[in-house]
Amino acid sequence: QEMPVWSEVPLDLLVSIGRCLNLIEDYLNFGSVCKSWHSVATKANFNNDLCRAPWLMLAEVEDNEVRKFFSLYNGMILNKRIPKASRKRCLESMGWLITVGEEGEISLLHPFSDVQIELPHQNTTVEYNEHQTGALTCFIGKAVLSTSPSHTSDYLLMVIDGGSRFLSFWRPGDIRWTRVKCEGIKYCSFTDMIFFNDQIYSVDYSGCLLVCDVADVVGPELTKCHILAQIPTEPQDMPEHLYILESLGSLFVVVRYGVKSRPPIREDSSRRISLTPIYPNDGTETYGTTNFGVFEVDLAAGKLRESKQVGDRALFLGANASISVQASQFPGVKPNHIYYTDDFVESYLFYEEGGGRDMGVYNIANGSFEPHYNGVSLSRVCPPIWVTPTLY
Repeated sequence: QEMPVWSEVPLDLLVSIGRCLNLIEDYLNFGSVCKSWHSVATKANFNNDLCRAPWLMLAEVEDNEVRKFFSLYNGMILNKRIPKASRKRCLESMGWLITVGEEGEISLLHPFSDVQIELPHQNTTVEYNEHQTGALTCFIGKAVLSTSPSHTSDYLLMVIDGGSRFLSFWRPGDIRWTRVKCEGIKYCSFTDMIFFNDQIYSVDYSGCLLVCDVADVVGPELTKCHILAQIPTEPQDMPEHLYILESLGSLFVVVRYGVKSRPPIREDSSRRISLTPIYPNDGTETYGTTNFGVFEVDLAAGKLRESKQVGDRALFLGANASISVQASQFPGVKPNHIYYTDDFVESYLFYEEGGGRDMGVYNIANGSFEPHYNGVSLSRVCPPIWVTPTLY
């Protein structure tokens, strides 16, 4: 019996096969069979609107413009040359990278199509000289798009910026960043934010959940912003890092502990990677996540309820826009788990190797940890981050 000649499969049949594939990993493998299959593996023949499980973009290897992307689904490593991201810190939202360079330049970059959108320099933010960071690459702490630039030019990019962690935004056509000034609220040091139902929800380091209308933010007057809820914690358990995300129509606030410099504990002995402190501390200080707290937001009551069960959800946290996926739709992703990366700049910059050690998978139900990537990927400029893969 003769072996089939895959290059001779009719193109209309290939298109039909391609449109049946829901995982982008399978689609990329489909396009690598031969030239005729590759010619069919275009954006037009792939359902690009389906939800995607993020890939882990590994740290940049010095003097190498190729970035590696790790898939939880099949352990596949995809190599992609991205010279425009070289020597830049990367954040992520909706499959786009927000890159911040060593000279303070900022851009939006789509890693798989190489489309780049130049943004105003960080020195166009309000009172820049008073709030700039020591390392200019660390000026932006978080970045979230209102909608994808792949689909429209009518979008908003919100960022948390400066050493004081203000909220600012940019719209296409703007020549500078605009600071969000909240009426009646003197000062907040923000950690994360999200667009949800024409409103912007944000959390700050004191554990406050704040809300304001998008229309107010972009309007000429002071933004009417109010505190919706407060994380219910004891004084000795103040949040160290916080995230906010939407999942299946509900909002969740996640609190992360252990990321600040602290004395070692017994569990630290299980960490696989040893780091070299820039300032020797005789082993008296370290950092690394010790646990998470997950709170579901009751918008009607203005309260946060802690939960050990989030059902079929898997949460992805780090320097990416915080998101969740339905685990049952993605082989290799576990429900009721948090997939996190090393994003606490204030800690990892005190080590010669930089960040990338403090990442893994956290079981929300029983508090256990396991790795999601078994290799070593460290960087002082851009540690590994989650990137949602889109063709464009």
